Amino acid sequence: MQIIKVLTRVYLSPVDLDEAIAFYENLFTEKCWLWFQYSESELELASVGSILLIAGSAEALSPFKSTHATFLVDSLNDFKEALIQQGAVILAEPNKVTTGANMRAMHPDGTIIEYLEFG
Repeated sequence: MQIIKVLTRVYLSPVDLDEAIAFYENLFTEKCWLWFQYSESELELASVGSILLIAGSAEALSPFKSTHATFLVDSLNDFKEALIQQGAVILAEPNKVTTGANMRAMHPDGTIIEYLEFG
């Protein structure tokens, strides 16, 4: 059971996405390694380094803004069990998404994290 990468979420409007990608590519001296449209939620996502850019209207972003970060993990099921054993609350059960499967959990300190297993 391993956290592969922690992604800090940055929420922005769709018109700012290309500028944000260019900024973070220059800052990290890395190219964007992930980009896709999350059509069902009217969002566009991209990632550069450890930054996850989430672009959409204020209304589209609203349900996601309480989530503080995304943890890329090797096994969603193993993390679900470990989180429950440590007192976390699973807010959204594992679900298939464009990039694999995800779930959301609230840690005992109140922090809400998306857990994502690529697949």
